[in-house]
Amino acid sequence: MTDRLTPRRAAPRQPALLALADRCSALLSRLSHADAAGGIVLLIAAAAALAWANSPWAASYHALWHLPLSVALGGWQLEQSLHFWVNDALMTVFFLVVGLEIRRELHDGVLAQPRDALLPVLAALGGVAVPALLYLALVPPALRSGWAVPTATDIAFAVGVLALLGRGLPPVLRVFLLTLAIIDDLVAVLIIALFYSGGLQWPMLGIAALGLAGVVLLQQLGVRRAWAFVPTGALLWWGIWQTGAHPTLAGVVLGLVTPVHMLAGREHAAPVQRVQASLHPWVTFGVMPLFALANAGVSLGGAQQAAPGASVLMGAVALALVAGKPLGVLLACWLAVRLRLCALPADMGWGGVLLTGLLAGIGFTMAIFIATLAFDSAALLDAAKRGVLLASGLAALLGLAWGAWLKRHAATA
Repeated sequence: MTDRLTPRRAAPRQPALLALADRCSALLSRLSHADAAGGIVLLIAAAAALAWANSPWAASYHALWHLPLSVALGGWQLEQSLHFWVNDALMTVFFLVVGLEIRRELHDGVLAQPRDALLPVLAALGGVAVPALLYLALVPPALRSGWAVPTATDIAFAVGVLALLGRGLPPVLRVFLLTLAIIDDLVAVLIIALFYSGGLQWPMLGIAALGLAGVVLLQQLGVRRAWAFVPTGALLWWGIWQTGAHPTLAGVVLGLVTPVHMLAGREHAAPVQRVQASLHPWVTFGVMPLFALANAGVSLGGAQQAAPGASVLMGAVALALVAGKPLGVLLACWLAVRLRLCALPADMGWGGVLLTGLLAGIGFTMAIFIATLAFDSAALLDAAKRGVLLASGLAALLGLAWGAWLKRHAATA
């Protein structure tokens, strides 16, 4: 009776904005479990950018990304174009997820056991070296700055195309492809740091070091709220940018120093797992499609293609990705097996190695990103982007066709 008469306390209402964010996060988390979904969204964004940039409203496309946006704090102000904020700021979150993935794999994943990781590591290195060499053999000296463009693999697109093939292929193929793509990303990060950063301003490195020290200090104090690390992470980003290196490298650094162990009694998952799980859907369905929308809008008109060296550049990038990637992966694996350094995974076979190499030719996000660093000329940058888009489409189609043949062959064997 008392229970009936005692008024129940209403549960505290969650602010509408937070409730909406939670629902969006849950939806994106569910969608991110479907590997094909991320690739499809990325493809839609790229197609929209291409259509917009070649429509009667093309001027509005370019005007949008040159729109100036500023961030101010007291008397301090930073004003850059919208394109800068997408490529240099938002893409830091993408590189943070890459760093987290590498951190996890080094701790308890396929990279934790060198013997198990040797074959995909060698395959990834072959898939970097051969396309770069093929590209350099095809272009004149004036275009050699783009040698790293065809070395990159887009994880989301490659795994998404593999998922489109459905069941019937050995599960080890996905693990092999993921490992290869992770190593590929790690090499791409090193390439950006070593070859696509300007003359470094070493005195400014102290700012970056101060930001990193702040991150480590918060971790040592047991702070686990992600937002608490934003000021120190922003200081790290600013410091790296001021040194002359690309600021997105701050994301990789943050990922690599994220703790892999839980605090006893305070956490249900390690920070490296929790942060990656929370950021992954936002990167897959937000950051990467926005990057594609901002960078895939290249003109397909004759004026840009008539620029000196543009057609050669486009063909070299496309051929290096479509042919160089599978050739490099196959050659590296064949040499490793021939020299008895390692053996092919069970149930994979050389057909599976070729499928992995074909899918590795899908460069897209990272390849376009490197192209923006390699070329200052708008005409050459557009030519490189066209080569990446052409190669990614061809590699996806070839991968789907070869994968379908492997499935039919396995079913009738």
